[in-house]
Amino acid sequence: MSTASRFDTFLKNITVTSDQHASALTSANAIARKLHGHYSNKPYSDDCWMIIGSYGKGTAVSPPRDVDVLFFMPFSDYHRFNGYKHNGQSALLQELKGLFQERYPRTREIGGDGQVVVVDFSTGHTVEVLPAWHRKGGGLLVPNTHEGGSWQHVDHKAEIAHVADSDARTNGNTRNLIRMMKIWQKHCSVPIKSLVLELRSVTFLSTWAHAKASTTYYDWMVRDFFAELVEKANFQHKIPGISDKKQYGDAWLSKAQSAHRRAVKACEYEAEGGQLDAVLEWQKIFGRQYEL
Repeated sequence: MSTASRFDTFLKNITVTSDQHASALTSANAIARKLHGHYSNKPYSDDCWMIIGSYGKGTAVSPPRDVDVLFFMPFSDYHRFNGYKHNGQSALLQELKGLFQERYPRTREIGGDGQVVVVDFSTGHTVEVLPAWHRKGGGLLVPNTHEGGSWQHVDHKAEIAHVADSDARTNGNTRNLIRMMKIWQKHCSVPIKSLVLELRSVTFLSTWAHAKASTTYYDWMVRDFFAELVEKANFQHKIPGISDKKQYGDAWLSKAQSAHRRAVKACEYEAEGGQLDAVLEWQKIFGRQYEL
């Protein structure tokens, strides 16, 4: 099997199926209907919510991960929670958590970024619910419970467009690269944020010589992406749509260096016709979803 054929199979293995995608949308819609029934007396409409994160950006991978749902709250509730003397943002998440717990017992607050409520569905999907308000001047306001609570400016539509525009310019290579890097992230337990992988993928492909090429070049693409990534430890990048910058950190650096070394070896084996040896190196990076 050729290099291109193996990467084609790998991409097929890691892309969510139509059934998985439908299940994600069903779970997200159930959450939105629950919130709409509590916070609005208007007829239900899909305009009250949107899918963000990997499903919104078209970069979701299989096995499925979290489904991120943005729910647009009435502005009267913003004033209600903003009026709290201490951490109205936490009170907001606790209120949402309480709404879900009776119907969905496996509901919890996430401890990581302090912005969402997490609902675990029996189907295997985990829905992360982010309440939001439209912000005057563009973007959205979302809760941040850290350091006493605050409202954070985000623009998920700009993040989605950032990936989509790059994907259109690169004949689909942007989303494929992001998906592959997410598999590396999970398989090798790499402590790197998915947003960092997205920002780096778009930036890398904006200058890479073979950005529009077929999967024949994917061994080089992975190798060269890792080569550039290891040079960006402690770098920062402007987040699309807002003025904030994403800090990369460096906790992931040693694993990126290891992945680069293995990708270099794999490319050498590919060039020499050592198919089995190449596959073994790719599997150290991506796991068994990369097949011979």
